[in-house]
Parts: sequence; C-alpha cells; structure tokens
Amino acid sequence: MTSPQIAAIIVAAGSGSRSGSETPKQFTTIAGQPMIAHSHATLASHPAISHILVVIGEGQEQMLADAVPGAVSVTGGATRRLSVQAGLEALAGDNIDAVLIHDAARPFLPAAIIDRLIAALGEAEGALPALPVADTLARGDSLLGETIDRDGLHRVQTPQAFRFETILDAHRNWTFEEPTDDAQMVRRLGGAVAMVEGDTMLDKITYPADFAAAEARAATALISRSASGFDVHRLEVGEELWLGGVLIPHDKGLSGHSDADVALHAITDALLGTIAAGDIGTHFPPSDPQWKGADSAQFLEHAASLVRADGGIIDFIDLTLMCEAPKIGPHRAAMRVRIAALLQLTVRQVSVKATTTERLGFTGRGEGIAAQAMATIRIPA
Repeated sequence: MTSPQIAAIIVAAGSGSRSGSETPKQFTTIAGQPMIAHSHATLASHPAISHILVVIGEGQEQMLADAVPGAVSVTGGATRRLSVQAGLEALAGDNIDAVLIHDAARPFLPAAIIDRLIAALGEAEGALPALPVADTLARGDSLLGETIDRDGLHRVQTPQAFRFETILDAHRNWTFEEPTDDAQMVRRLGGAVAMVEGDTMLDKITYPADFAAAEARAATALISRSASGFDVHRLEVGEELWLGGVLIPHDKGLSGHSDADVALHAITDALLGTIAAGDIGTHFPPSDPQWKGADSAQFLEHAASLVRADGGIIDFIDLTLMCEAPKIGPHRAAMRVRIAALLQLTVRQVSVKATTTERLGFTGRGEGIAAQAMATIRIPA
C-alpha cells in the first residue's frame, strides 16, 4: 500500500494591519525567525506531509523568498476563503488525498497536533484542534449583560485537516456568507468535522500585545542547545574543490567518499550533535556505495530535518575554515547564501570565517583543509 499524499496550505496573504507593523505580520520576526518560517519548518519536517504551498498576497513574493527560501507559493484572493481556494485549485492536479489548512499567524505548531488531525480523518471528513473555553462569557458593551453558558464551547484553532476532495468541493460550491474558517464550510454542506485536543501554543497573533505574549510562550517552551562539528579532508590533484556548497576554482580538490565538502560535513555534525543523533558517519556510512561522490548538501538537509522533526529551531551557524589556500574571502558571501538556503535560514544567521595555522601542520603544508562548526538551536525542553 502507498502512503496517502497529504499537503499543507499556509494562508499568508493578509496585510496584518491590526498588528501595528508596517511589514505584514506573517513576515515579521518572532522568536528569532520570520513568523511564517516557524510553521513552514514544522510542516516541512513532518514525515506525513508531502507538499507545502504558501498562499501570499500580491507582490509578496520577495518577502516570502527572504523568509523561507525555496518555498512554493500561489497568489491569494481578496478574502481568506478565496485565498484558500486558490491554494486548493493549485494542488488539484497533484493527486492529494488530504490537506491541512493553516494560518501563518499561528507560528508555533506542535507536531503532535498534525498527528492528531491526520488520525481523525480516518473517521470524519474534516478535523480541527480546539480548546474548551475556560473564561466566563458575557454579552454587553460598556455595561455587563447576561452571561453565556460556556458548557460545550470551544476555541477553534488551525491547522484544520480535510479529505482533499471534500474541502475542494466545499469551496467550489460555496454560495453562502463569508465563512470564518474552512471547517464551517464543510459542516454547513453536511460533512462531519472532528475536534481534537488543541494547544495554547497555537494561539493566533493579531494585535501588538500578542507578539510579546507569543515571545514569552516560545521562551518558556524552548531551551537552547549548542554543539560543535569538526571535519578534515585531504587535498589532491584532479579533484573538485567544494566548500560550503560552493565549487571553488583551485589546482587541487578535497578527496573523500562523497564530494568531501568539509564545511558542510562539520555543520552537519554540529546539527546532529544538538539533538544527540550521532554523527555524519552514522547516517551516511562511507562504506555504503550509494554515497560515493554524493552532494553533501543532502547530508546537511537531512540533519536539519531531524532537528525540526524534534521541534527544534535552528538559530545560528558559525563556521571556521582552516587552510593556507585557497583564499576564502572571495567566496565567503556565496557560502553564506548557499548554507542559509539549505537550512532555510536568513544569511544573517550564518557566519563563515577563515584562518591559517601559520604554515604549521597538515593545513599549513597545504595537504588538506579542516573545518569547525558550531550550531545553536532551540528545542522543546
């Protein structure tokens, strides 16, 4: 049996005018990253999610590219409903079985919520996370009116999950008033929508005060970890020289089972160290012929996906290259851009430095290149 194809749509087409920021709130920085980058990373690292599509507003392409390099997007419509439908129509030819629809304004998405939603689709056409209402509810304006019985009342959150054809048909056949969410559309047209346990980490960010509250939630839920990585490879005539994911012209290249990119190997080990997941040889044994000549970028992306699968957020990478030649300076910017793209970070989150060993040792004699990296992440305690 083949696994179901499950897509995720992140709705990020709003202007965010109520947030008080000149930048649309989905692209403003929170907990060290653009808001949209948090939920995108969680969805991208979840093994059940096969496609991710971001619905953006007109003219927001560059903001998305800066926030989430490589993200796939489509332009939304004048309302949330039209934006969601634009995303669904873009996925309609991809044989999708189910879809999660998530608001970018809820950046801290626990992976457990995704698991609950997908499981609930086995019994219902849709599913959503919800939390019971705990506060007293009352009517009124400036004066207190009657209270409302809160028994059975819930706060509805996203992502909301649906069987794909069900939600696509609901959008294509909707002729009623503008809905507040997609679950109400499915319910109004006769579909069953299950409720699963929600999470306060999914509270929506709308107003300026919400940003401070979200920062506080993130701070209490995550702890910081740092780990180092180190790698060495021999320089040989006739080999290509790959450093930091960049091909550098030189009379010698690094020799190894893969492309021998010491920079990416060191960063990979540093990231694996932050989650105590062994080292690069554990995941990509040099004795395995499938990795002969392999692009080290896939090693780094794998390590990053493991960090994110554990709920981790990569905050910063610091890389030091040790060699007499070639000169690293002319290639530093390209390395930072490439490493940032592979890790879905901004360039400001990647540091590349170089040093010599004053002609001492194997690097001083020009026999090889060494790399040392530090990775800093935040991860649930």
